[in-house]
Amino acid sequence: MNQATPFQTLDDSAPSELQSIIADSVERLFDEQITPQVLASFDAGQAATALWQQVLEQGLPGALMDEEAGGSGASWLEVSPVLRAIGYWSAPLPLSETMLASLLLSRAGLEVPVEPITLIQIGRLGDLALTTDGHLEGRAFNVPWAHSSRWAVVANDAGRLALVDLRQPTVSLEVGSNFAGEERDTLHFAHARIHAIGQLQIADVQEPVWLFGALIRACMLVGALESSLDKAVGYANERAQFGKAIGKFQAIQQQLAQMAGAIGAARMATQVALRSACDALQAEPGWRSSLAFDVAVAKVCAGEAATLATSIAHQVHGAIGFTHEHTLHFTTRRLWSWRDEFGSDSQWADVLGQAAIAAGGKGFWAGLTERQF
Repeated sequence: MNQATPFQTLDDSAPSELQSIIADSVERLFDEQITPQVLASFDAGQAATALWQQVLEQGLPGALMDEEAGGSGASWLEVSPVLRAIGYWSAPLPLSETMLASLLLSRAGLEVPVEPITLIQIGRLGDLALTTDGHLEGRAFNVPWAHSSRWAVVANDAGRLALVDLRQPTVSLEVGSNFAGEERDTLHFAHARIHAIGQLQIADVQEPVWLFGALIRACMLVGALESSLDKAVGYANERAQFGKAIGKFQAIQQQLAQMAGAIGAARMATQVALRSACDALQAEPGWRSSLAFDVAVAKVCAGEAATLATSIAHQVHGAIGFTHEHTLHFTTRRLWSWRDEFGSDSQWADVLGQAAIAAGGKGFWAGLTERQF
């Protein structure tokens, strides 16, 4: 597999010691274990069980949790290399979802299962509702890794967080998948019992699963984008036409430069959002956050970059890039899938646009500079 380019921080400062340790360990693990054969086996229906066990042994699912809750106490910036590595190596695991679910559960004072955990945001992708007697009723669509997860974290917009057992008889599942073959299932809840419920303790966050879900997908998109660029540059330097590498032709160089510029913008926007997420977890009640604005910008930039990068990467590779035997499709199928999950770039752009319109002419510049429409 290609060696990943180094993870880049927001500024020129060196990463923290914990961030370096996390980055080194996860990149070494994924580079050794996630081979084209493993990804092909996943496409054929074989779960990466051994890889999940190794990830679990390294404590990665609980990296965002406080040490008192059994986690690593890492910040969003410190775990960002994990999210980026999931994208870069196309890791076929419910790792990002379990990391976020574990954080939310611990912040709500609930026990965290040591198993894969999926995520559902009430009010998004379905008609699921939390009844007054503490049960779940309705449907949830495109639930990530539901078939592989026994537990689901369900959040509403009032800060309530529920842990529900998906193996109970009042929950049924319709199997589905995204372009990358990752589980995106439909769940039906028929007055399903809730295992535990709590109040989420994060200031100024209305839809935690939707908002933080968009953040983790943006980070994963950046990793996959960097992988697609590395593949495209590598192929352009290897493939010869008219007596020289195609990477020497100005037209190819311009396309790759355009691709690199879009990826750089997505990376920077995502790093800004990660820093805002760090601030949000430490904020006092009543504090007004720029997190929603920053996540919206990051998801827009990452989604738009994914559309551009997949087009250019396949153009550079030519016919070989469209074959199943070449590894490019492992990356581009995930880019096509993840850009639409937890809100597409057009959906988040609409959120920003509507907020800017509501702020009016007098509030536009202040909202833009303060990142708080």
